[in-house]
Amino acid sequence: MPDFGSPHCHFTRTDSTNSRARELAEAGAPHGTVVTAGEQSEGRGRQGRVWTAPAGKGLLYSAVLRPLDENHLLLPLSVPIAVCEAAESLRPDIACQIKWPNDVWLEERKLAGILIEARPQDGWAVIGVGINLTVAPEEFPEELRWPAISLFGPSEGGPIPLMAAKVLSDHLERWVAADEATVLDAWRARDALRGREIAWDDRGGEELSGVADGVDERGNLLVVTAGGDRVALGAGEVHLCL
Repeated sequence: MPDFGSPHCHFTRTDSTNSRARELAEAGAPHGTVVTAGEQSEGRGRQGRVWTAPAGKGLLYSAVLRPLDENHLLLPLSVPIAVCEAAESLRPDIACQIKWPNDVWLEERKLAGILIEARPQDGWAVIGVGINLTVAPEEFPEELRWPAISLFGPSEGGPIPLMAAKVLSDHLERWVAADEATVLDAWRARDALRGREIAWDDRGGEELSGVADGVDERGNLLVVTAGGDRVALGAGEVHLCL
């Protein structure tokens, strides 16, 4: 099986690297195909959000994984671990954490986002990753300046996106093939929420709260409510209670 990054398609500008990677996957592109872009106009995040980055200042990356099978049940956990390790390889003086379900945090601010679009019936998935490399605070859209953060400050230089893509590909290859026990242990060691009070909206729109208590073996977030109940959240968004 080829490594991630072979073949590698790079666009100076495109609408969305995930969209391009999905087109390639649908056309039969092999496992390991990576799409990057210097800039994208319609980058997507989770929950319909937009992912933006000034040209050349962020890693805009999507990879084709195939075959997608039962060995990848914890893909939403293994990918953010790979992103954490890639960021720490690029800047060894930092330590990254993961905010469930898959935001990568640096100093409790959002360094990277992940969007996995899976087609189990066709046996493939596209792994989308956006990492802020050298985006200055004022270059983020106003509504994102908190909690966004970059790996390097504007005066620190930092890696070019194509170098960062190679580093990410190397770590991604290792972690998507890791066994479940290894993934769970690594994810739990980086859990940014465990022991902290969080809130979330239930299906009826009511806000509920409790204390995060790690993840179960399927990657669900475990929460202990004020009444002592232990619930598992399989999807959705949570936020810290201040």
